[in-house]
Amino acid sequence: MARDGAAIRDITVVVDGGGERRAAQVAAELARVTGAHLTGLALAVDPLVPVYTVAAPIPTDFIVAAHEQGVADAKAALDAFDRIGQAAGVPSEGRVVESISGDFSGLVRNALLTDLAVIGQNDPNREEPLRDALIEALLFQCGLPTLLVPYSGAREFHPDRAVIAWNGSPQAARAVRAAMPLLARAKSVLVAIVDEGAPPAGIEQGADIGAYLARHDLDVTIRTIANAHEGAGQAVLSLAADEAASWVVMGAYGHSRIRQFLLGGVTRHVLASATIPVLMAH
Repeated sequence: MARDGAAIRDITVVVDGGGERRAAQVAAELARVTGAHLTGLALAVDPLVPVYTVAAPIPTDFIVAAHEQGVADAKAALDAFDRIGQAAGVPSEGRVVESISGDFSGLVRNALLTDLAVIGQNDPNREEPLRDALIEALLFQCGLPTLLVPYSGAREFHPDRAVIAWNGSPQAARAVRAAMPLLARAKSVLVAIVDEGAPPAGIEQGADIGAYLARHDLDVTIRTIANAHEGAGQAVLSLAADEAASWVVMGAYGHSRIRQFLLGGVTRHVLASATIPVLMAH
């Protein structure tokens, strides 16, 4: 029997070093309902010590001990991940990925061939190392659709009520296409278009995305909303809260690159402020 090539068959999650590990739990539940294989990546981070702050060379023993501790912490996180996978009854495997001086080449190699990445939002009360840079690496270096799981608010992912932030961009279109296997499980889909000025003459806002989703037999509503004082990102999050939405789909935007990709203001605001899962793609 032919299989659906657009289905989610492989999910990769970045496993938190501690805490509730909500991202791993959400990823395991997603793997269960979609019949996907689940891979957990635990990051072993070597300490970053700027050379200009050190008067003498760093002792080799310190470097070795820090490295060994990072690997041990990552393996402990994978033990917790294994228990989460077993409880969900999904096929899973865990891998330790080492990062030295903020290098994510190992993460990229391990995440390239997957359908969906899952990662937890940065928790200011319990920060994971290099979390913002990791999210950027998944979106931009791996080119992966990435599901952000909030550290507070929603504890689970249910696709019932989806909000799509639509602006007609290639990034938003890629996010919608990546989300289709999950949107197919939604009971309702609200397309939010932030009013940022008059559209081009003769173009009905949302007609294209509405027709596309309707052809996939989705129950779609199109709504234009005012741009919030805090910006388009907050406008979408406020609408999602008012509508008791389960999750948000949106494009991720990067404006420039110096050492890392610098996310646009809308993307960065949503990453920091979301209290429901957000699926992004670049």
